[in-house]
Amino acid sequence: MTDSKKIKPGTLHLIPVGLGEAEINEWLPQQVQSTAGGLKCYIAENAKTARAFLKLTPLAKPLQEITIHELGPRIDDAALQAWMQPLRTGEDIGLVSEAGCPAVADPGARAVSIAHNWGITVKPWVGPSSILLGLMASGLDGQRFAFHGYAPVEATERVKQLKAWEVISAKQKQTQLLIETPYRNNAMFTSLIENLKGNTRLCIARSLTTRDEWVRTLTIVQWKSQPAPVLDKHPTLFLFLAV
Repeated sequence: MTDSKKIKPGTLHLIPVGLGEAEINEWLPQQVQSTAGGLKCYIAENAKTARAFLKLTPLAKPLQEITIHELGPRIDDAALQAWMQPLRTGEDIGLVSEAGCPAVADPGARAVSIAHNWGITVKPWVGPSSILLGLMASGLDGQRFAFHGYAPVEATERVKQLKAWEVISAKQKQTQLLIETPYRNNAMFTSLIENLKGNTRLCIARSLTTRDEWVRTLTIVQWKSQPAPVLDKHPTLFLFLAV
């Protein structure tokens, strides 16, 4: 007699990771830690940071026995789908970003899309998101906002883009959010205060969830009247709202 029992597919678990050095219990609920520690396979933006995260969790098996696939820019859909095949035979897989929430400003969105196409359950877990934490703490408009990722590196193009975003912000009453590579934070701050209008409100959200966390919102005029914040080498979110 043939066993016709249908295999139940696994679940793709979206596990947030830390934004910086801090005690894991301060930013990740116990249930999420337990779930993360029990998974045997991960897809990660960066394998090294994924291993560092897993060392903080209550692992059900040795770290060296956990499979971690690194989702670099050269990984095509065929390879990604091959990594995800165990989902179809009942195995759960974890998805992690380098920092914060997976699939948000993160290549892991590709894996989530494939899971949906296959009818696989996608489970988002609670954890830190610099975008939402920064928006919450900014006092700027949380109803209408846009996250742009990185502004252009070249100075002229960066200024042009910042001014274009400011026009959109004023017209749509929309908070604009962007990030920068930490070593270029000071240059970004200078570009913002030198090129945005005086009454535009700018929030600097530095090193969220860590001991160096610092959040402040002032108008451009007010920012110009005081010393620049210490941003070098600190993960920083920049938010502004024009009027």
